[in-house]
Amino acid sequence: MTLVDTSAWIESLRPSGDRAVAERVRSLLVNGDAAWCAMVKLELWNGARGDHEKAVLRDMEKNLIELQMPLAVWDLAFELARKARGAGHTIPPTDILITACARHHKLAVEHKDSHFDILDKMR
Repeated sequence: MTLVDTSAWIESLRPSGDRAVAERVRSLLVNGDAAWCAMVKLELWNGARGDHEKAVLRDMEKNLIELQMPLAVWDLAFELARKARGAGHTIPPTDILITACARHHKLAVEHKDSHFDILDKMR
């Protein structure tokens, strides 16, 4: 299973999106290995426009595995934020929280966002 970040969902849902990312997401979906968390869901709903996009999100809500985000995820996010800032990186809290959720569940993150590459180096 893999936590699919908002950046990868957007690439996979756009007709002009990155084909390699879209293919990886499609493969995860076909194999039943795609997951999301509340933060990704919130980001996608926040950007949803029109009835079609909202229908797609409702379908995703029915079919995707949603990873829980207990207090331990938040504690890990706080630690990651401190490490990132200490290393001189300014990373959006949303990306930190999504990374923390993936690590808590021992999953990789499918993304198209360089912030995740930076966070991946912080273990």
